[in-house]
Amino acid sequence: MQSARTTQRRRSRAVLALGAALVAVTASVLAPTPAGAAPGTAAEAGELMRKAAQELTVVDEHLHEAELVVAEQRKAAAAAAEKAAAAHEAMAVYEPQLRAIAQTAHTGRSQSRMAAFLTSESADELVQQITTLDLIAARTNAVVSEAATAQRAARQAQAAADEATALAEAGAQQLREQKAEVEKRAAEYQSDFARLSAAEQERVTTAVAGRSLRAPDVDELPVAPGSAAAVAIAAALQQVGDSYAAGGTGPNAFDCSGLTQYAYSTAGVALPHSSRAQSTLGRQVSRNELQPGDLVFYYSPISHVALYIGNGMVVHARTYGKPVAVTSVDQSGYRFGVRLTG
Repeated sequence: MQSARTTQRRRSRAVLALGAALVAVTASVLAPTPAGAAPGTAAEAGELMRKAAQELTVVDEHLHEAELVVAEQRKAAAAAAEKAAAAHEAMAVYEPQLRAIAQTAHTGRSQSRMAAFLTSESADELVQQITTLDLIAARTNAVVSEAATAQRAARQAQAAADEATALAEAGAQQLREQKAEVEKRAAEYQSDFARLSAAEQERVTTAVAGRSLRAPDVDELPVAPGSAAAVAIAAALQQVGDSYAAGGTGPNAFDCSGLTQYAYSTAGVALPHSSRAQSTLGRQVSRNELQPGDLVFYYSPISHVALYIGNGMVVHARTYGKPVAVTSVDQSGYRFGVRLTG
């Protein structure tokens, strides 16, 4: 009973985690467009596109967080399956002994005692045979008890494994459905964005992610040559001009956390593919403390990450319709920096 309650609590926590990761998807991009929202002017169209772009980038990052939750669920399911297999193997050890007990059970303890009485030639021999029979019976009872305990453990482990597997599959299915809907809305956004003039597109992107700046060479920046920060910055700067793509992790298309993950992987530092997850790593630093190589986070809740390269600049994969670029670190929604190294 205790195991069942524990399993239910674990399932509830996992469901809540996945639900929290996906709630923004349901609440924003998946919500229907309100009646009367059709733009009447180019300025109104640009503002609608700006809002849509912001929503989509937020949702992309929430989907990454949900992917991490589902990955953890799958790991838990695999671990539970291993425990169940081990429990079944432990139970199987008792099978030969149980078969032997079953085959001799027809004699019965009372019948064996009667046989001992009839065949014993002396009182001493009778006592010895009955004592032996009692020892055999005690051992038989112990084997049966141990086997029953192993069987209960195997059943509980299998139930936990089945529960974990079902939860992981349900989470994966929910995630697939959400991703399909987001991809549909993203395609609609990109189609609408393409119909804007170049000037209007630039205004939308600048409003969302800042004005593009010249990408410097890494040796122009105040960063120690050969350090992990320098290697990551160099890798990120090499991607300037690459496309923005939801879920992109390179080498030719990126989203925001995909770019920082890719950049730091070249320096041997592993990061999760989620801006919120990345924001929990390392040590938080203020705007005035930023150093090249720090990660910079935006919005509440966290939904965008950039790589600080020094001199007040960041490199980041910005939003739909605009490639990887260098911009000012000072953008709307700035929260804090995180230092991963040093």
